Amino acid sequence: MGERKRLQQWRVQMSAELDRVMDFWIQHSEDKEYGGFFTCLGREGVVYDQLKYIWLQGRQVWMYCRLYRKVPRFHREEILNSAISGGEFLIAHARPSSDSLKCAFVVTRDGQPVKIQRTIFSECFFIMAMDELWRTTHKEKYKKEAVKMMDQIVHWVRVDSSGLGRPELSGVEPVNSMAVPMMLLNLVDQLCEDDEEAAMKYAELGTWSVEKILQHLQRDGQAILENVSEDGKELQGCMGRHQNPGHAIEAGWFLLRRAFTNNDHNLGQTAVEKFVLLPFQSGWDKEYGGLFSFQDVDGHCPTQLEWSMKLWWPHTEALIAFLLGYMETRDSRLLDDFQGVFDYVFAQFSDPEHGEWFGYLTQEGKVALTIKGGPFKGCFHVPRCLYMCEEMLTKLIEEEDHGAKTQ
Repeated sequence: MGERKRLQQWRVQMSAELDRVMDFWIQHSEDKEYGGFFTCLGREGVVYDQLKYIWLQGRQVWMYCRLYRKVPRFHREEILNSAISGGEFLIAHARPSSDSLKCAFVVTRDGQPVKIQRTIFSECFFIMAMDELWRTTHKEKYKKEAVKMMDQIVHWVRVDSSGLGRPELSGVEPVNSMAVPMMLLNLVDQLCEDDEEAAMKYAELGTWSVEKILQHLQRDGQAILENVSEDGKELQGCMGRHQNPGHAIEAGWFLLRRAFTNNDHNLGQTAVEKFVLLPFQSGWDKEYGGLFSFQDVDGHCPTQLEWSMKLWWPHTEALIAFLLGYMETRDSRLLDDFQGVFDYVFAQFSDPEHGEWFGYLTQEGKVALTIKGGPFKGCFHVPRCLYMCEEMLTKLIEEEDHGAKTQ
């Protein structure tokens, strides 16, 4: 099959799948009484729990706004109105205390706080929601919310973390967990889109985030470790040996986005070779297919009970990363890897009967949980992947057509 035809077929299937996935969330997820979204949805979209997870609220607002703003067929009033409703729910209920910007992890249907985590991730997706709402509605109040929260997160991460509520215990070694600089780099990418003032403000933060991510390349460049010391050294024990192939690959495409922005081909090369291909090759299950959830760099059995399961989100990250990597390198082997993941997800995760994807498979690829959403899976990884892949495939096809005309 010719390369252009392959790109076209992928785009057709990605576009149709994006429509089915979004139809599922639009039909079943919105809480028209209290605002925000239900994410605990069964296979057919039935709500099985009315609790609302703040990071998933933020992700869904971002996703609705991004599609409304970027994809003409989603430029629909119902989608914008749902996003605004979700954003207003976040402003009203995400922060339990008026004295702190700390967000809850989960709230009741009407917004009463249930649980707070000592991490920054609810706050990170609050920022993404607010910034994208500002770009979509042009209402300055949303931008102010995003900037205020971003300043707070940077303070927590780089100056004083006491506001997160973590007790300082003598046996705890300071850790550079890759999720933190990854998330900050993603936020810099979000906030700086077509915004020179933000680009200047967050330039140093972006550089710092890249440096912190690159510290996770260990073992003479042969492994990505999820946790290292604050000065970039390998840690002892299970924590130090822990690998998360999906996270490493996601970090890879975050680095690629940074490389494109800064025209940094060395960073792009490192991103593709070390953060995308290396964890993909070691993390792919050669017997049953699919990416393992967790691995131990020394080959010990990981302690996480779900280590051998196949989860939806690492595969979405791989699809994005392979197309972005191909745009950087034009190495057709990346398209072959894309094809392998593409075939796996549409055979195993996609549910053409009811829409959306199953999230949790056994190692052998059988559906382990029939739910379509829950505390960790919402309207984000799957539609983000499908939207980004559709966008990249369209660009690649246009470039192929332009090249053919100029020959």
